[in-house]
Amino acid sequence: MSDIKTRKARLVLAGLGILVAGALAGGGMTAVTMLGGDDEPRPGRPSPVPTTVGPSTPAESRQAAMTPDKARKLVLEKPTGQKDGLSNGFSKGPVGAISTAVHFWEEYTFLDDRKARQQLEAIVSLDARGYVDEQVSEVRKLRETVGLAPSGGTPAGVTFSTTVNAVRATSLTGTEGKVVQVWINYDRYATTADGSPDDEPLKDEDTDLLLKWQDGAWKITNEPEYWEKRSFPRAYFPDSHVSWADGWQQVRHAD
Repeated sequence: MSDIKTRKARLVLAGLGILVAGALAGGGMTAVTMLGGDDEPRPGRPSPVPTTVGPSTPAESRQAAMTPDKARKLVLEKPTGQKDGLSNGFSKGPVGAISTAVHFWEEYTFLDDRKARQQLEAIVSLDARGYVDEQVSEVRKLRETVGLAPSGGTPAGVTFSTTVNAVRATSLTGTEGKVVQVWINYDRYATTADGSPDDEPLKDEDTDLLLKWQDGAWKITNEPEYWEKRSFPRAYFPDSHVSWADGWQQVRHAD
């Protein structure tokens, strides 16, 4: 792979956190149990960390020392199908919402505007008017930023892979759980044509997605009535009890 292609790949990765992760719209004992609560933190403020008053019990002490890395991982649902470049067929429950978000983010073709449009049109709610066009525009801006034509596919000889490390999910509609905000912590790597690994991958990036149950599937939305209810988490660290208390949970794909 030429030095020019190598530099382009690194520039692409450097720009992702600004143009892509920051653009898409979009945490309890676990992410699942948090979805049942309707006491969300106010937008723009971190989720409160539970505190205890008086002597703690052994169980409370163990819980306070828990971290995402020590806790049981959330096993994602297996998709039942593939259509328009995305996995689908996830359940109506909270794990289904999280599974939809994780699979979408790992499969999203963020540097190919045509494929991105196909994927977005398949998963974005019809109530999110103009959202698909906005995201396709962001893909094209990213392409121009790294010296590519505004429209086209991924540069020849370069492939990307995204791995979600952890999620933080909350219901934006109380106990109904019809609209869910899923924060995602992820890594993104570039690989050259000869299989050489990326020396400068994106690590520990965060983004969030808002999903609502509509027409038998989870759909991405940015409707104002839900957007204004978004919460913002404490930083994710796998060995942090604060991250665990704030709702971050590691995920694992089903075998």
